[in-house]
Amino acid sequence: MKRNILLLFFILAGAMVGSLIATAASGVPVLSWLAYGQTIGIPTANPAFIDLAVVRVAFGLEMGLNIAQIACIILSLFGYRWALKKI
Repeated sequence: MKRNILLLFFILAGAMVGSLIATAASGVPVLSWLAYGQTIGIPTANPAFIDLAVVRVAFGLEMGLNIAQIACIILSLFGYRWALKKI
């Protein structure tokens, strides 16, 4: 259980750091390729609705990945393997 939580932490931390790097690099012409990415899913701006007259449910889930996030997630997996040796 402890290992699963640690893995989730490392993956989320890598994704957040990658997102920060991509945002910072998007304004630099040489590093703008780090911000290249795609978004998939059901757009949250226009979600799918189920209207049951009493309850209205909206479904929307988007997932966006860019180059910097992928690189940071891979680096965080190496960090996770290093952290497992310390536990």
